[in-house]
Amino acid sequence: AAGMFLRLLSDIQWRAAHPKWRRMTSSQRSTSTTPEPHPVSLPAQAQVVICGGGIMGTSVAYHLSKMGWKDIVLLEQGRLAAGTTRFCAGIVSTARPVSIELKMAHYSNKLYQQLEQETGVQTGYMKTGSISLAQTQDRLISLKRIASSLNVMGIPCEIISPKKVVQLHPLINIHDLVGAMYVPEDALVSSASVSLALATAASRNGVQIHERTSVSHVTVQKGRVTGVETDRGRIQCEYFVNCAGQWAYELGHSGEEPVHIPLHACEHFYLLTHPLKEPLSSSLPTVVDPDGRIYIRNWQGGILSGGFEKNPKPLFTEGRNQLEIQNLQEDWDHFGPLLSALLRRMPGLETLQIMQLVNCPESFTPDMRCIMGESPTAQGYFVLAGMNSAGISYGGGAGKYLAEWMVNGYPSENVWPLDLKRFGTLQSSRTFLRHRVMEVMPLMCDLKVPRWDFQTGRQLRTSPLYDRLDAQGARWMEKHGFERVKYFVPPGKDLLDLDHSKTFYKPDWFDIVGSEVKCCKEAVCVIDMSSFTKFEISSTGDQALESLQYLFSNDLDVPVGHVVHTGMLNEKGGYENDCSIARLSKRSFFMISPTDQQVHCWAWLKKRLPDDSNLIMEDVTWKYTALNLIGPRAVDVLSELSYAPMTAEHFPSLFCKEMSVGYANGIRVMSITHTGEPGFVLYIPIEYALHVYNEVMNMGQKYGIRNAGYYALRSLRIEKFFAFWGQDLDAFTTPMECGREFQVKLEKGMQFLGQEALLEQKQNGVYKRFTMFILEDHDTDMDLWPWWGEPIFRNGRYVGKTTSSAYSYTLERHVCLGFVHHYDEKTGEELVVTTDFINQGEYEIDIAGQRFQAKAKLYPFSSLFTQRRRKDEVELSGYQRE
Repeated sequence: AAGMFLRLLSDIQWRAAHPKWRRMTSSQRSTSTTPEPHPVSLPAQAQVVICGGGIMGTSVAYHLSKMGWKDIVLLEQGRLAAGTTRFCAGIVSTARPVSIELKMAHYSNKLYQQLEQETGVQTGYMKTGSISLAQTQDRLISLKRIASSLNVMGIPCEIISPKKVVQLHPLINIHDLVGAMYVPEDALVSSASVSLALATAASRNGVQIHERTSVSHVTVQKGRVTGVETDRGRIQCEYFVNCAGQWAYELGHSGEEPVHIPLHACEHFYLLTHPLKEPLSSSLPTVVDPDGRIYIRNWQGGILSGGFEKNPKPLFTEGRNQLEIQNLQEDWDHFGPLLSALLRRMPGLETLQIMQLVNCPESFTPDMRCIMGESPTAQGYFVLAGMNSAGISYGGGAGKYLAEWMVNGYPSENVWPLDLKRFGTLQSSRTFLRHRVMEVMPLMCDLKVPRWDFQTGRQLRTSPLYDRLDAQGARWMEKHGFERVKYFVPPGKDLLDLDHSKTFYKPDWFDIVGSEVKCCKEAVCVIDMSSFTKFEISSTGDQALESLQYLFSNDLDVPVGHVVHTGMLNEKGGYENDCSIARLSKRSFFMISPTDQQVHCWAWLKKRLPDDSNLIMEDVTWKYTALNLIGPRAVDVLSELSYAPMTAEHFPSLFCKEMSVGYANGIRVMSITHTGEPGFVLYIPIEYALHVYNEVMNMGQKYGIRNAGYYALRSLRIEKFFAFWGQDLDAFTTPMECGREFQVKLEKGMQFLGQEALLEQKQNGVYKRFTMFILEDHDTDMDLWPWWGEPIFRNGRYVGKTTSSAYSYTLERHVCLGFVHHYDEKTGEELVVTTDFINQGEYEIDIAGQRFQAKAKLYPFSSLFTQRRRKDEVELSGYQRE
């Protein structure tokens, strides 16, 4: 088969280029079931063992060896690059909607370009460019948004007309196109050859590579990796890297301490044709037709074309199944719709001879983003897998970031969107994964407008109030497996209509959310916020206080009953977490964090808290239902239900007290709403949740109470200039860069993590500044909406991107939050960002290529009128992530 021929050719070239290799392995393929002899025995120990010799494993080995780590062993169960890497279509595409993925693909492209020169191994690198086609205006908008991101990163890219498409690729039928995006620097490679080139370079740098060696499991003692058991003996090691591709899930579950890596394989088809009568030029651009669900590239004068069908076929749900592996055969009936799409797009192919239909497994993840990072339960166990069929595009960049993570303790970019710890154990049920990947694979091509939701794997984690809220018209979204309300559809509204309000423009829920916001400001609303992560940390002596004082930047030695907003910072002063901590007693603390911090925060604290049996940390997320009462009448509702005065003199801001509400006792009431509006959050033991909710709703009727959802919360917090972790704040953002100096006590009498970095920033200034933008000439009804990730221009020069945005019903304008940088016009180096620099610029926000004027502010509007309140309202924080 042609694919085999390519693969064998690159094998021969590589082994010829590297004679040492010939001594290590027999180049003969074994046809019998008995394994071939292994001329070189495995070392008894190594610093790092990498499992998997595909593009990911070889890239990690290459980058680790470049960074000076030499004591590395790479194990491959079969032959190098003989897994899914061998079948990869070899398209290197930088057109990615997620910023970090775009950066990985851009780096990969640059790396592959020079790899042949560096290693002497031919990689088949050819810069062909790519054309992404749009059959609808919405698709064109999504391409324009990607083009904006590419352009500000310095990657050439243009939106082109259908006529220009034909000039670039004469065989394309353009009758149904409205436009396209052309990225001239995208490329093609032989993915197996790239892996072999990376392996060659790594081997020259001292990495030992052993083929036909299977890892059975990884041994972990006291939460640390200690070694690897293989079919050829044990290797002691400090670090293990799971790059086992579609087998990563199984390998993760093989040890006594399971490491959950949520990915699942599906069959992926592409066809190969014989050369055309007039063979296609090797420099012809790759074509991606997402509305037709296909991609097309030239292949040896003919065509390679595959796609992502609407009815994918999941594989290996029950684990490695030899029968299934042998049954990966041509399935023309299944490929039919994609073949039709190909012939519609290139009608000239009707008479072309097809060589074969290739069926190869590809692994997909629950959220279509790859998985990298360290296991939350086993230190030294790293993972890089689940590429969602973009393995060759991400290979170079992903290997680089993971190597940095291992060597330095952190990567050079914010990789939280890809971090293994964004998932918990709940995403590793095989049933969940099977159902989710059947949805994910078609979504690879589906148009994704802002705020779309997955449909599978839902109603997994729910509040006890789920049914009550659902019956009242709740519309749901999901975060970390937890169902949360977006908004409530009032009786009489067309419900079906709202479920299809998928648009880049003004959404159908606009007025509904507006009325919820109005109620929060004028009366009282209830939002169920049970999904927040909740930990209790306590000790027999002062251990809890002392440990937390070191791990958090604010001063936690406050009187019992006080609530402190604080960052959990890393060595560089960046936010690993942003939370509220209530001091329940001298020796116990109650910590509220964003929903998706549950795994990350637990692992971060576990790693850094002293190993002391007198210090106890407990995850109590599931024990409490959280009801957020927002609005000026929240005080009246609560005082009537508890027969206790709730006014500011009796219950000051940022205070926490156990109370009874209705008949229920032991409810933790905090005077904080995460929005800047007045109100309280009630943390209710779950058995009382329904009772308290009913009491609150009944008592609140005379005050005009209503339910509200997270969209209203988002609008409120953004107009108050509140940053949320995971959207605005990340491990590369410090309190000094987002106006939160008041949450840092540099002089609290003891050292804390990140203190040195913050002292340095205080002295030298910051290189980016969190800024609020109010769009000026933007028509809410007619213009495209900003969502997040839009480029910000100051005096016509690119200075940063928005991180979140919402319509402010109070200002009747769109508000965007984002970071402004200051680059030297000549050298491009980063300079200190001053208040004057922010205030003296003329700003524009680029929404899908169209620029809108914006006014920049460093303080929210309300503070102009209430400068006095700003001090006591250190409630300036909601600062939880939605």
